[in-house]
Amino acid sequence: MTREPSRLVPTNHVEPRCDQCERGFLPNAGGGTGHERHRPVCRHHDCYHGTTTAMIARRVGVTQPYPFRLFPDKKTIFVAALERSMEDTRLAFEAAADGTEGDERALQAMTNAYAQLISTRPETLLMQMQGYVTVAAAEARGDDLIGEAVRAGWMRIRDTVHRLLGADADKTARFLACGMLGNSLAAMGFP
Repeated sequence: MTREPSRLVPTNHVEPRCDQCERGFLPNAGGGTGHERHRPVCRHHDCYHGTTTAMIARRVGVTQPYPFRLFPDKKTIFVAALERSMEDTRLAFEAAADGTEGDERALQAMTNAYAQLISTRPETLLMQMQGYVTVAAAEARGDDLIGEAVRAGWMRIRDTVHRLLGADADKTARFLACGMLGNSLAAMGFP
């Protein structure tokens, strides 16, 4: 059975593309132009490319030019935020397991600390998740800085967890695997 083309979409239809994140979008009748016009329905409105420095400045409560006194460009701001979120996670594990290194209490303490961290400061997890998904696109363009930061941060977290779990490779792998599953579930909105 052959399917007839839809009569709702003309044969010359081209899906609108975002001028900032270069993704397809459903036009929003709310007016405006470019990315801001379709932002409420853009599938990637919180992506690295879809976030402007003005949005970052508003989020942290400063004027738009101020971040450029501290960082040369948006990518450097992104990497600094990514490194900070990964270091906060590593430090949460270290503080939680203080004095319990190498025993079962360390595993439970780190699990509880991470659950607390992502429930009270979800931006920490979401920043890391954004970093993970940005790596491939950046490296496809020949930009290795974000990937290097993500891999270095991940290895610092992994090395800390490994040490705190008594250098047990199986416990380390299970802890990190369960953590990544928890990250995915939390990012999708599961309790």
